[in-house]
Amino acid sequence: MQLKIMPKKKRLSAGRAPLMLFLCQMISALEVPLDLVQPPTITQQSPKDYIIDPRENIVIQCEAKGKPPPSFSWTRNGTHFDIDKDPLVTMKPGSGTLIINIMSEGKAETYEGVYQCTARNERGAAISNNIVIRPSRSPLWTKEKLEPITLRNGQSLVLPCRPPIGLPPPIIFWMDNSFQRLPQSERVSQGLNGDLYFSNVLPEDTREDYICYARFNHTQTIQQKQPISVKVISVDELNDTIAANLSDTEFYGAKSHRQRPPAFLTPDGNTSRKEELRGNVLSLECIAEGLPTPIIYWIKEDGTLPINRTFYRNFKKTLQIVQVTEADSGNYQCIAKNALGAIHHTISVTVKAAPYWIIAPQNLVLSPEEDGALICRASGNPKPRISWLSNGVPIEIAPDDPSRKIDGDTIIFSKVQERSSAVYQCNASNEYGYLLANAFVNVLAEPPRILTSANTLYQVIANRPALLDCAFFGSPLPTIEWFKDAKGSALREDIYVLHENGTLEIPVAQKDSTGTYTCVARNKLGMAKNDVHLEIKDPTRIIKQPEYAVVQRGSTVSFECKVKHDHTLIPTVTWLKDHGELPSDGRFTVDKDHLVVADVSDDDGGTYTCVANTTLDNVSASAVLSVVDVPNPPFDLELTDQLDRSVQLSWTPGDDNNSPITKFIIEYEDAMHEPGLWHHQTEVPGTQTTAQLKLSPYVNYSFRVMAENNLGRSLPSEASEQYLTKAAEPDKNPTAVEGLGSEPDNLVITWKPLNGFESNGPGLQYKVSWRQKDGDDEWTSVVVANVSKYIVSGTPTFVPYLIKVQALNDAGFAPEPAVVMGHSGEDLPMVAPGNVRVNVVNSTLAEVHWDPVPLKSIRGHLQGYRIYYWKAQSSLTRNRRHLEKKILTFQGSKTHGMLPGLEPFSHYSLNVRVVNGKGEGPASADKVFSTPEGVPSAPSSLKIVNPTLDSLTLEWEPPSHPNGILTEYTLKYQPINSTHELGPLVDLKIPANKTRWTLKNLNFSTRYKFYFYAQTAAGSGSQITEEAITTVDEAMASRQVDIATQGWFIGLMCAVALLILILLIVCFIRRNKGGKYPVKEKEDAHADPEIQPMKEDDGTFGEYSDAEDHKPLKKGSRTPSDRTVKKEDSDDSLVDYGEGVNGQFNEDGSFIGQYSGKKEKEPAEGNESSEAPSPVNAMNSFV
Repeated sequence: MQLKIMPKKKRLSAGRAPLMLFLCQMISALEVPLDLVQPPTITQQSPKDYIIDPRENIVIQCEAKGKPPPSFSWTRNGTHFDIDKDPLVTMKPGSGTLIINIMSEGKAETYEGVYQCTARNERGAAISNNIVIRPSRSPLWTKEKLEPITLRNGQSLVLPCRPPIGLPPPIIFWMDNSFQRLPQSERVSQGLNGDLYFSNVLPEDTREDYICYARFNHTQTIQQKQPISVKVISVDELNDTIAANLSDTEFYGAKSHRQRPPAFLTPDGNTSRKEELRGNVLSLECIAEGLPTPIIYWIKEDGTLPINRTFYRNFKKTLQIVQVTEADSGNYQCIAKNALGAIHHTISVTVKAAPYWIIAPQNLVLSPEEDGALICRASGNPKPRISWLSNGVPIEIAPDDPSRKIDGDTIIFSKVQERSSAVYQCNASNEYGYLLANAFVNVLAEPPRILTSANTLYQVIANRPALLDCAFFGSPLPTIEWFKDAKGSALREDIYVLHENGTLEIPVAQKDSTGTYTCVARNKLGMAKNDVHLEIKDPTRIIKQPEYAVVQRGSTVSFECKVKHDHTLIPTVTWLKDHGELPSDGRFTVDKDHLVVADVSDDDGGTYTCVANTTLDNVSASAVLSVVDVPNPPFDLELTDQLDRSVQLSWTPGDDNNSPITKFIIEYEDAMHEPGLWHHQTEVPGTQTTAQLKLSPYVNYSFRVMAENNLGRSLPSEASEQYLTKAAEPDKNPTAVEGLGSEPDNLVITWKPLNGFESNGPGLQYKVSWRQKDGDDEWTSVVVANVSKYIVSGTPTFVPYLIKVQALNDAGFAPEPAVVMGHSGEDLPMVAPGNVRVNVVNSTLAEVHWDPVPLKSIRGHLQGYRIYYWKAQSSLTRNRRHLEKKILTFQGSKTHGMLPGLEPFSHYSLNVRVVNGKGEGPASADKVFSTPEGVPSAPSSLKIVNPTLDSLTLEWEPPSHPNGILTEYTLKYQPINSTHELGPLVDLKIPANKTRWTLKNLNFSTRYKFYFYAQTAAGSGSQITEEAITTVDEAMASRQVDIATQGWFIGLMCAVALLILILLIVCFIRRNKGGKYPVKEKEDAHADPEIQPMKEDDGTFGEYSDAEDHKPLKKGSRTPSDRTVKKEDSDDSLVDYGEGVNGQFNEDGSFIGQYSGKKEKEPAEGNESSEAPSPVNAMNSFV
C-alpha cells in the first residue's frame, strides 16, 4: 500500500490560487506520526557553502527525526571525523549539530574542509549535503606607491582599484578623505570591477583624495587604498609646464581640445563572451570615453529584452537581467553614441544551469506486499548525472534487496517486506553543482487514524471556499468519505471537492452550508471517524469608503470609513498611512468612522488605508491625499555663457508641492541705477530650468526666479551673483521729441530722456540739432547734459523747424535719430473774421456764418473760431441791463455754427474771433439780431379766493417768461361729483391784462377743477391747475344734521354700505378673472376733455375716477394736451453747434461740448407745446 499525499488534478481559477497554496501546506504536513517506527529524516542542516566568521565559534547544523531516535556521525574530507579526539569539538545532545570552540583556542583555518552528517536508526540512514567550511578573509591592500596623475582637459581616465581578494568578495566604493562619496554621472562612474572611469576629465575633477574602499561584510571591516592624486590642466598650462623640456613640435596644440567620437574603456575589442548560471543576475557592462560624453544604448540582436526582468544601472552603462534563464542566451549589443559618431560592442551570453529538480523523490509508506516507486528527475545545462545511494552507501555496493529494481532515475519496488525499509539518496550533479535528496521507504501495517482534532469548529465567510480538514494516516492508504449532519449518504463530488489528503472543500459556502460534518477513514485493518463543525458568517464590508482628497497645506482633511459586519464578529478598524502606522501626532484624530488630519503638512501626503479586521476576514479601502501648495522657491541659480549682451541663467526647481509648475518668472535688479527695485525680465514654461537672457550694456545685473502653479506664485529665489555688462553706445534715442515755442521769438525743444538702464554707459548726453524747414540753413547743433529741454532763442514767430535729438555717452553715439517738425513760438492773431452773417432759424436757434481769416495773419496753430453773444434788450423791458456774454468755440477751420438755447422775442448781439495756441485775435464788428415770439411759460401762480355758495374768485400772476406779447388767458373748468365723475367742461377766454376773475352761478358745495394757461401769437403755453369747493348752505346743513341723527337714516346707510361691500367683492372677483376693471374704464374715459364722448342718455361726459381725487392737485403741473412736443427746432445737425471755452473739438470742427459763461436763471418749466393743455392729462399727471 502506498500513501501518496497530493491533491487531485483539478482546474483552479486565479481566485483559487491561495487555496492551492493552503492545500500544499496541508499536504506537506501529512507525515508519518512520530509514535510509529520510521527511518531518519534530515530536518535542518547548514548551507552547502558555509563561510564562517573566524572570530566566532563554528556551528555546523544537522538535525533529524525518526523512531527510534537517530544517532549521528560526521565525515570530514571524506573520512570519519572522530569528535571525541578533539577537545574543541562537541555535539549537542539529542542532535547532530557540531560546535567547534575556536574562541578560546584554535584557529578557524584548522577546520576548513568538507563535512557531511549521517543520521541513523534501525530503519535506515539519512545523510546531509556536503558542507564546505571556509573562514571569511579581509586581507589588507598591498602597499604601493601611487604617482600623481596629470592630464589634459578632455582626456579620458581610469583610476584602478584592484581590491585584495577576500572571502566573500568585498563591496567597492570611492570616497574622499572626509568619507563623502564621490559624485558619479554619465561622465564619471564606477565599473563592476571597482575601477573609476572618466569618459573625459574637467578641471573640477582635480583633487588629491581619490580613495577606493573595500567593505568586507562578514568581518564588518573596511580596507582603504592609498589616495590617488589627479590634476587636470588646460593646454596653455601644460605648454607652460613643459616648455623648457620639449621642442616646438612637441607642444600640445588646440587639437587636444577637439571633440572626439566614442571609444570603449571596457570591455576590450568588438566582441566578448559572458557566461551566467540560471537563476542568477546577468550583469553586462559597457563604459565608453569620448567628448562630448557618450550615451549608452542596449539591444538584444536576436530578440527583445525581457520587460519585467530588465534593469539599467550606472547611468545605463550596466544592463541587468534578474532570474536569468536559458532563453536569455544570445548576443547583446551595447552602443556608445555622441555627436561625432557611434561604436558598438557585442557580448555573447551563454546561460548554464546547475541541477534543479523536475521531480524530487518523496517518502513512501507501504504496507507489506504493496508496490511503489521513487522518482528522481532533475535538469540542468549540461544535463546532470543521476546516482542513487541506499542508507548513504552507493546503491551498487549496498546490500541487495530483491524487492527493488533500478531504472535510471526511478527505483521500482514490488511486494515489499518490512526489511525493505531504508533511506535512499538521489544525487543529481553536473560541473556547476549538485542536488542531494533523502527519501525513505517505510513498510508498515497500521489501521486508519484521524489526526485532526475532534469537534473542530470552522468559521467561514459566506461566498468563500470552506476547507474542512481530515488529516489521516493508515497503511494501507485509507479511503476517505464525508457525511453531513449524520445523513446516510456520503457527500458527492458534483457539489463538493474531495482532496486526496482528506480535506473537504465547499467551493462557495452559503448559509445553508452550516452544520456538522463527519470524516470517515477506512482500510482493511479498520475504520476511524471524526466530527467537525462549520459556521457561515456574513462578510465584512466597507459601505462608505474614503475618497481621494486634494487639500492645501495648513488645512484640515477628513476621511470616512463606515463598516458593516456579521453581528457575531467584533471588527477592529485600523488606519494606515503608506501601509504603515499613522504618525504619532496629535494632528491625527480617529473616531468611529472618520480619520481627521488637521493642519496638513507636506509629509502628510500619501495613501491612507482603512482596514477592517475580524477573526475571519479583513477588508480595506484606500484613498490618496495630495497636499498641494504654491511651489517652493527655485534655488542654485547659476550664470553661464556670460557675453556682453546675453547670459544663460539656470536654476533648480523647488518642490512643486503636488501641483505642477506651469511657468517660471525671471526678474532682474539693476544695482547700479535702481538698487532694490526688481523688474520683469521674461517667463519660461515650467518644464525649463534654463533661460537665455538678453542684456543691456552697463547694467549691474542680479536675477531671481519665481515658480508658479495653479495655486499661485512661490516666493522669490535667492538672488544670483551680480554680473556687470560692459559699456556701449546707446541703442536708442530719446522719445517724445517736440518743438514748441513758449514765446514769439523762441523754440523750446523737449524730449523724454533715457533712464539709467537705457544709457548703456557713463557720461550720458544729448546732441540737439535744428534748422528751419523751408530754409537752406545748415543744421545747428549743441551737446547738452542729461536734461530734457533746450531753448533756442531769437527765432522768427511761428516758423516750422526740423528737429532731432541724439543720445551719446562715453562709448559713442546712438543711431541716427528721426527728424520731427516743430514750430517756433506763436503770437496773437492780427485779423478778425469778416462778413459775419446771422440766420435766425426759430425762436431759440440761430445760424452764424463768417469768412475765414488768412493763415498768415493767424501767426500760430489755428485752434478754431470763438463766438461771443449776449442778450442786449428784451422787446418788452427796454431798460433791463445787459446779461453776461456767452461763448461758443468751433474747432478748426469751420466757418459757420449754430447758437442754440436762445430766448424767444429777444435782441442779441454777437462777434467772432479767431483762436490760436497763443490766444484770441481781435473781435469782428458786433452783429445784432432778434428772435421771434414763442409760446409763454405757465402762469407764475393760480389761487382761488373768496369762495361762496355759487362763486369762486381766481387770482394769478403772469408767466415769468411770456416769450412774446400775451394775447389772452384761457380758463377751463368742470365740476367733480361725489363719485369722482367729471362734469361738463367750460371754456372761458380772459383778456391778457387781467390778473383776477370771478366765476358766478356755480353749484353750492361742489368741487371744481381749473386748467389755466396763457397765449401769445405763437400759441398756447403750459397750463397750471387748481381745485376749489364752493361753500355749503347752512339750512341744508342743519337739516342734514337732523336727518343724520334719525335711526331710519342710520339703518339706510348701513344697508348702502353693505351693498357697496358686495359690489366691491364682485368687482374684485371680476378683476382677478382678467376682466376690464373699473379703474381701467375710468382711465379710458379720461381722455382729452375736448374730445370726450357724450353719454347717449344725458349727453354728459364719461365717468371720471381718480383714487386720490379728494386731494388738492399739485399746483403748476402741466402736460401738453396731445402728450407730444411740437417740433419747432431746425433740422441742423449737432455738428453745427459750438461749445464752451473749455470744450473740445473733433478734427472736423464739430461741436462736442456744452455752453459756457454765466446765464440768466431759466424758468422752472420749459416751453413744451404751442397748443392748449389737456386738463385731464393734468389730472393724470397728479396721480
